[in-house]
Amino acid sequence: MGERERFERYIKKYPHPHVGFFQRPQRSRRQFFRLLGAGVSGYFLTGPFGPGEARAAAAVETKNTAKNVIFIFLAGAPSHVDTFDLKVVPGVTPTDFQPETINGILFPKGILGKTAEVLDKIAIVRSGSSWALAHTLAQTWFQIGRNPTSALGKIAPHIGSVVAIEKEPERQPGQVLPAFIALNADGAPGSGYFPAALAPFKTVPSPNGLANTAHADGQTRFQARWDLMQSLDAQLRAPDSPLGGKAAGLGSFYESARNLMYNPTVTSTFSYTAEDSLRYGDSGFGNACLLAKKIIAADQGTRFIQINLGGWDHHQGIYDRNQVNGRDVGQNIYSQTGQFDPAFAALLKDLEAEGLLNKTMVVVAGEFGRTVGALTNTNNGRDHYLQMFYVLAGGGVKGGRVIGSTNDTGAFTLDPGWSRYRDVRPEDIEATIYSALGINWTTVRNDDPLGRGFEYVPGGDDNVYAPVHELWG
Repeated sequence: MGERERFERYIKKYPHPHVGFFQRPQRSRRQFFRLLGAGVSGYFLTGPFGPGEARAAAAVETKNTAKNVIFIFLAGAPSHVDTFDLKVVPGVTPTDFQPETINGILFPKGILGKTAEVLDKIAIVRSGSSWALAHTLAQTWFQIGRNPTSALGKIAPHIGSVVAIEKEPERQPGQVLPAFIALNADGAPGSGYFPAALAPFKTVPSPNGLANTAHADGQTRFQARWDLMQSLDAQLRAPDSPLGGKAAGLGSFYESARNLMYNPTVTSTFSYTAEDSLRYGDSGFGNACLLAKKIIAADQGTRFIQINLGGWDHHQGIYDRNQVNGRDVGQNIYSQTGQFDPAFAALLKDLEAEGLLNKTMVVVAGEFGRTVGALTNTNNGRDHYLQMFYVLAGGGVKGGRVIGSTNDTGAFTLDPGWSRYRDVRPEDIEATIYSALGINWTTVRNDDPLGRGFEYVPGGDDNVYAPVHELWG
């Protein structure tokens, strides 16, 4: 049985409906509290980092070429045919895109000029395809690597939380930063049924450093209060707590938070100068990319960093520099690439300069693509579309190349460009991330509250999804 036939049989057995524009997953109040309870009770019943009883559905060979992952999520869905799968439409594509063929890759140098300078470091997958066309659904789908409306999807952890639990045994004494940090990503999914300590540590960059790491009354007063609290009930949160492992788990939260306070390494890692910010584009996204590089360089236990850049939902005025989409900032292809371009290029250049790119995989994607050809007649924009791209760099990925190709309008995949002979799905990128980190993507954990067995990547027993190992050349 061929890989494509295997995939199609699996999809027929477990349908993945293409959800339309305005559909959203709905949950009742009762369902909400049931899910909330499952997450909370899951932590207090198992304690931090429960045994898991994991098994591998298959003996696979991982690439194991990366130590860290930086996942850049372009929420809102960028137009693939205006960026990383450029299709020049006469009378439509703006001339200031300055299309240029660079080492065989047609690229919009006018809006991604800095990125053009690092094309030799990136691989572009043009045969990507999303499962859904509703923003919230498709965004969550990508970040947890499965259908959010499925039974296990409702309690599934973020990919970063899976990385965190897998890499916990490798944590070194003295490393104080959370394993999973999310920058400008307040809406990112959490740790699902995994322990709360594995949830993304969400923060927003500030030149003054990490917020709330100093007490308003000073370090001396804080230390006095800490010592008083410890004298009163430290034993209740100790590893041998008389209340059991559930209460002991809370102690790890206290200690982790305490280790971030008045810590010179934390302060230097999360603070930055105006000069550094300017080099990354002097934007919130640029500052997040700058912090990501600094966090990786600090080597304080963080293994997965997510950075969000929204504002790509260009239904109208995609080429209109004055289009603001009802907001107080520009929301057009120029404003968004203007933030992405200098920051992304600076990130790759700095990682390489500091010897970190070869062990840090950088992944860039949105939740889907946008309609191709002419713009919408009334709004001069592009609507939701399943065809999409993925951009990867570092962690052993061979740059300066394109995997897969689309037809002359970008409407569909002509050549998938990889061994599975089909479109690359978000689950395949999830498997790619795990393989790069040396994690068996077919792992099944038997600790989920539903008792179904939680697969790191769905369909492991059926060999449905797989890493795009062609990225390594």
